[in-house]
Amino acid sequence: MPVVTRKILAGSLALTPLTLLLHYAFGVNGTAIFILAALSLMPLAWLIGEATEHVAEHTGPGIGGFFNASFGNAPELIIALLAVHNGLPDVVRGSVIGSVVSNLLLVLGFTMIAGREGELDRRSLFLQLGLVLGATLAFFIPAIPSWDGNPDRHSLYVLTLPVAAVLLAVYVGLTIYNLRVHSAEHQEHEPSEGAWSMRTSLVVLAIATIATAFVAETLVGSLEEFGHQLGLSDFFVAVVIVAIVGNAAEHGGAIVVARRGKMKLATEIAVSSAAQVAVFVAPAIAIFSWIVGPGLPLAFRPVELATMLFATIVVGFVVYDGRARRWEGFVVVGAYVACAAAYWISGDR
Repeated sequence: MPVVTRKILAGSLALTPLTLLLHYAFGVNGTAIFILAALSLMPLAWLIGEATEHVAEHTGPGIGGFFNASFGNAPELIIALLAVHNGLPDVVRGSVIGSVVSNLLLVLGFTMIAGREGELDRRSLFLQLGLVLGATLAFFIPAIPSWDGNPDRHSLYVLTLPVAAVLLAVYVGLTIYNLRVHSAEHQEHEPSEGAWSMRTSLVVLAIATIATAFVAETLVGSLEEFGHQLGLSDFFVAVVIVAIVGNAAEHGGAIVVARRGKMKLATEIAVSSAAQVAVFVAPAIAIFSWIVGPGLPLAFRPVELATMLFATIVVGFVVYDGRARRWEGFVVVGAYVACAAAYWISGDR
């Protein structure tokens, strides 16, 4: 990245305190704060990408991708619980599916377009895709009964709880296994000269994540008014706009890393993030939702589960040979456009 660009991004970090000051101290809302918050997320994306790359110097791309996905998804979990508290269950469910689909198709596609053609960690990516596929099939258990009647009834939440618990247990077990494999593969490597220390990298990641949570909450709070001004359905706003904006820092981090030619790390960020949303964020939201409001059933709509399954299959075919190609990135982004069109046509329930 050119030095001038880095200086501009570093200077743009000042937008974050400005956005928070205007929103929380002066009560500024609506389209103006939406635009300012969106601009604030761009330098935060760069900072998360920088910190993740330095973490990967010590851990390898697999664990580096896990750290980026973990820190990137923390704000989404917070925002989702706030939305449950505010009585917006369809927004939460739409943003969850939108996050999985946008990470698999939009982020992965742009990393392939922005980066260099090269090898991918096929084993790790297929493990993550397997988690997404398993979660998709599990979601059908509470979803199918919800297609007839009230999707937020308590009986569906009771049905959701064991599904969420199993998904969390599977995720924890496979993640521990995956991290051990990556740690063993990377144990003989040393960080390059000029790399941040592990402690510094983690502190920067934590600070950037906390800032992103507040900025994203500010932005999501103004999304409804912004969407209505454009004539968009609440479902489309949730599944496309909220999902993309809520993960903007993480999305940008993956693309920044891809631009530097580190395709293994960049693709790990995209696919690992999708897996974490499917088998960690979604179940965690369901389990903890009763603390902040009515329990949230994972009662997804048919179009949501269909696009999630479609995205998983498309990415599986793309990464099957273990190589990233630029033209495949355009195909994957095109698949996301098709999903967005389906969301547009579906409208609200």
